[in-house]
Amino acid sequence: MLVELSLRQKFVTLAGITVAGMAASLAIGQRLIPQSILTAIVLYLFSGDRPSTVYASIVSLPRDLRTAVIFLKLNVSLYRYERAGASVWQIFERVVARHPNKVAFMMDDGQLTFAEVKRLAECIAAHFYARGFRKGDTIALLMETRLEYPCVWLGLSKIGVVTALINSNLRKETLRHSITVAHSKAIIVSPELAGAIAEINEQDGIKGLPVHLFRTGTGAEAGASSDPLPDAEDLRLSLDSGSSSSNVDLSSIPNDISPKDKLVYIYTSGTTGMPKAAVITNLRYTFMALGCYYMLSFRDDDIIYNSLPLYHSAGGMIGVGSVLLCGVTAAFRKKFSASNFWTDCIRYKCTVAQYIGEICRFVLMTPPKPTDTQHTVRLMFGNGLRPQIWPQFVARFNVAQIGEFYGSTEGNSNLLNIDNTMGAVGFVPNFAKAIYPVTLIRCDEETGEIIRGADGYCIKCRPGEPGVFVGKINPKKALNSFVGYADKAASEKKVLHDVFRKGDIFFNSGDILVQDLLGNYYFKDRTGDTFRWRGENVASSEVEGVITTIVGLKDCAVYGVDIPETEGKAGMAAIVDPEGKVDMEQLAAGIRASLPAYARPLFIRVLSEVPMTTTFKLKKRDLQVAGYDLAKISDPIYFLQGNGTYRLFTADDHALIKSGKARL
Repeated sequence: MLVELSLRQKFVTLAGITVAGMAASLAIGQRLIPQSILTAIVLYLFSGDRPSTVYASIVSLPRDLRTAVIFLKLNVSLYRYERAGASVWQIFERVVARHPNKVAFMMDDGQLTFAEVKRLAECIAAHFYARGFRKGDTIALLMETRLEYPCVWLGLSKIGVVTALINSNLRKETLRHSITVAHSKAIIVSPELAGAIAEINEQDGIKGLPVHLFRTGTGAEAGASSDPLPDAEDLRLSLDSGSSSSNVDLSSIPNDISPKDKLVYIYTSGTTGMPKAAVITNLRYTFMALGCYYMLSFRDDDIIYNSLPLYHSAGGMIGVGSVLLCGVTAAFRKKFSASNFWTDCIRYKCTVAQYIGEICRFVLMTPPKPTDTQHTVRLMFGNGLRPQIWPQFVARFNVAQIGEFYGSTEGNSNLLNIDNTMGAVGFVPNFAKAIYPVTLIRCDEETGEIIRGADGYCIKCRPGEPGVFVGKINPKKALNSFVGYADKAASEKKVLHDVFRKGDIFFNSGDILVQDLLGNYYFKDRTGDTFRWRGENVASSEVEGVITTIVGLKDCAVYGVDIPETEGKAGMAAIVDPEGKVDMEQLAAGIRASLPAYARPLFIRVLSEVPMTTTFKLKKRDLQVAGYDLAKISDPIYFLQGNGTYRLFTADDHALIKSGKARL
């Protein structure tokens, strides 16, 4: 709303000059029209939203024209690939033909050229084809980041086998679920993770599913005293010997993989419930990889620093895809390290770096050192850079451009910030709304329930008004398709029907965003993370940002908790403070100065760690379930007083709240 008022004020000045000039010039001479009437007519023409809309269009014109050119290039490339029926493997072959000896992947002291990636992938394809695997089969891949990781699923894709990219941190029932939900017929596991498969395999197998086991080495390589999977086939040994693949003529394998065929399954984080296997087709993978390459103006000689998990969409689809389909080089790291971030970038001479979630905050928390600005990284791209630390990050580390993007693994609603607009997750120009139909619709921010008008259709949000971000589904277009999950029932839950007219369908992101007059979108919260207290909606992400800044960028999760006999949910913050350094007086003073009364957390829990996904997103469910129940929590909890300070929460306080007699 502040943006809207600012633009309106500027345009009023412009309109005032225009009105005066038009009125004066047209009233000269015989003065057939009285100047006062002419002025009134012109002011009417510029009334309502028209001044703001016209001014916004003028201001954003350079950005929108540049975007139109880039967007055209992207769509021409996608159209050509789709028309040619090109799969990811076929596009990769073209890249290899251009520069076979160029380095594709680097990690530690090793590297693979494009030609070497192709040879290894072809060996994988031949071996599994000889083993009887065919188009449409699924194989689960459980492997930590390695140079050969992309080669495995790429080789399987050549024969049409879909790879389920399993989170390497999963164990027991969650791991079992991820393997079975994709109907995997085999598992490829690296030595250090073989124990996780052995653990679930001992419990009546993978729920009776006939699964072939392949391990990429022996237990001794992972430091184990014995091999936890002695019956599994040693894939590395088989590939080296060529025992089964030597009789396979790769040219004889049917070349019937289409752009719309499944390529891989990438799993959602599982912050609520079990992970869901999102279907990634060849076409969607191509769109996501080429989208970032074109929109962020990657260069052919770029080297991307990718310390993200390769089973995740950011690291494995956008990061790896830029290499396989566009020909840039990537440097991997097995596990993200904040202290080694810039050291690695310098070592590999990286010009681009990726981030997700809280990575930028972790890097910003490291002590200042000379390597902060000795790197050659000009662009960092990803999602989850908090607006509160954005200016500090770019200033300290001298990063010229931030390419913040928004989107989910499975969704068709993706945005990208290409012009360094601080805090924005992307934009959609007015001219593009017809070909990229995404919008915000009104909802109940607390429950996420969509609000419909008297006619039964959804209501579009005005600039400055928060709403759920949705994208129109068109299966015929890569930009607007939604393939969903392996679980069809889960897919249907993400689809909205009859949104603006009878029969239309939209993807429901479940996220609440705000759009300004220039078409920029800003992330506000996730539906369900917003809660209502004292008649006002509280966005947990905004409160988290304030508290995180006050306490020196420590991990923080904010959520709503139920209070007996009280409407709405009170705010509760969990702050990671293993060293006990948080000053509660300073925190209280900062909260009073930065947040309105209704948004101030009633409870603050200080704990040693916050549950976090491997993609650096906070898990709030466990914290929310425990709430402020002292019988379940050993961590200290602080309680907000009427004067805005916090004191230790006691058993008597808890009993008073449970009785419904507490005055809050």
